[in-house]
Amino acid sequence: MVPTDQSALVVQAREWLADDPDAQTRAELESLLSSSDPSAVAELADRFSGMLQFGTAGLRGALGAGPNRMNRVVVIKAAAGLARYLLATGAQGPVVIGYDARHNSDVFAQDTAQVMTGAGLQALVMPRSLPTPVLAYAVKALNASAGVMVTASHNPPQDNGYKVYLGDGSQIVPPADVEIAKRIAAVDKVSSVPQGPAGQTISEDLVDSYLDTVVGLLEEGGPRDLKTVYTPLHGVGGDLVQLAMKFAGFPDPVVVKEQERPDPDFPTVAFPNPEEPGAMDRAMALAGKKGADLVIANDPDADRCAAAIPVGKKWRMLTGDEVGALLATHLIRKGVTGTYAASIVSSSLLGKIAAAAGQAYSETLTGFKWISRAPGLAFGYEEALGYCVDPEHVRDKDGISALLLLCELAASLKAEGRGLADLLDDLAVEHGLHATSQLSVRLEDPAQIAAAMQRLRERPVTALAGAAVQQLDDLTTGIGGLPPTDGIRYQLAGGSRVIVRPSGTEPKIKCYLEVVQPVADASALADARADAEIALGALKVDIRAALGV
Repeated sequence: MVPTDQSALVVQAREWLADDPDAQTRAELESLLSSSDPSAVAELADRFSGMLQFGTAGLRGALGAGPNRMNRVVVIKAAAGLARYLLATGAQGPVVIGYDARHNSDVFAQDTAQVMTGAGLQALVMPRSLPTPVLAYAVKALNASAGVMVTASHNPPQDNGYKVYLGDGSQIVPPADVEIAKRIAAVDKVSSVPQGPAGQTISEDLVDSYLDTVVGLLEEGGPRDLKTVYTPLHGVGGDLVQLAMKFAGFPDPVVVKEQERPDPDFPTVAFPNPEEPGAMDRAMALAGKKGADLVIANDPDADRCAAAIPVGKKWRMLTGDEVGALLATHLIRKGVTGTYAASIVSSSLLGKIAAAAGQAYSETLTGFKWISRAPGLAFGYEEALGYCVDPEHVRDKDGISALLLLCELAASLKAEGRGLADLLDDLAVEHGLHATSQLSVRLEDPAQIAAAMQRLRERPVTALAGAAVQQLDDLTTGIGGLPPTDGIRYQLAGGSRVIVRPSGTEPKIKCYLEVVQPVADASALADARADAEIALGALKVDIRAALGV
């Protein structure tokens, strides 16, 4: 039993139990309360250390009982807060609800629908587990007042999340997130939340319409000879990607069989994120056996796209910045005009590509909630493998449409006897070699993250990797008209740059590094790349030392 000196914690837990509609989480909590193991007390204390915070990323956290976990109580209160916000602001139109194949995603979607109908709002629920970009598409296509996507994207299997869109098709930003959070906090008990019918199931016609739209981005009759290997990483993108490629006229991709079907336990990967080391190993090994031209992948909710290319007998993952530069170049050549936008932690190369083509360029805060709001947006990307190639229809990152356009570009280059690597070389010669990398430091204690950021502010760095810091920007002050955010940017002599910020979705500090090397001609590329790798390695060492972690 939990010790008597923890009586306040026991009272909290008992009150939660009385309000929890889910038998599984009630049993889980009862087990913790009855345990004499000291670790059970610590676990209980953590679960009741506060409410899982609702912000511009919505909700995201580990599944389990208690207010600091993802569960039906937290989701029902979140849905009730959102419903109250929509009613208070006079929002018009239905609430569209989507879900992926993670544990409890379908349950959380059903709870959300019942809360919406209980509040007098119309709830439209996706016909099955589907990618996040289909939900983002539906918000605009169905003139919705809001959209909810139940997903934790590429987080570990024990997590789930709750992403909210407003009627413009973009994810929420301040002050809407704060207003919704206030109304969530005002919800006393789940038993006080009216719940109605389960809502109306959306027809599969909407999925067909989405596929028609993304396939319509490609030029009819263009080259399609491309041998690909594809993995959805146990997520929900597989069926739609294979259909989209078929409808677009590409040969069927060779799919990594062990990762083809949705599986919420993600058994073949340590983290279901194509950025993580090892996640793409099976796909690249298969590509080597099959003699493929390109490896393509989605994360579990298919809003991100990853790619790898052959380099001799080996395969190399393209960085998000490289894919962003390739897609931007492809869209410009296709005549797509408007603003080309990227987050501040993405490569500065996009600005140079846009300027050379006479297109506007915009730099935004990290996250598609900001990128999607760039005025006149034609294309937006962030280095974390997110790309918006059709903001008119999907005002968010879309790993399926990006994948199709990347295949179109690769097939066009193949028809010329070239590859994606050749186009990257062209860009390096024209604009300089822009090499990027990232250093992520996982710190489970939030206090450590805050302390490391404070250390950087109190002890200003004057040089990194031998390059003088020419400008230090504390992003909490709102640099260049950007909204304030927790981060520090170092502009270095020679055009290199380092940005340090806490992750918005994981207990990490992320450091985004960019080195720019001038390139006289193609013959100088090898030396420029070698010099850039050395400089990136030195930047990692120096910034970790400055963080003191």
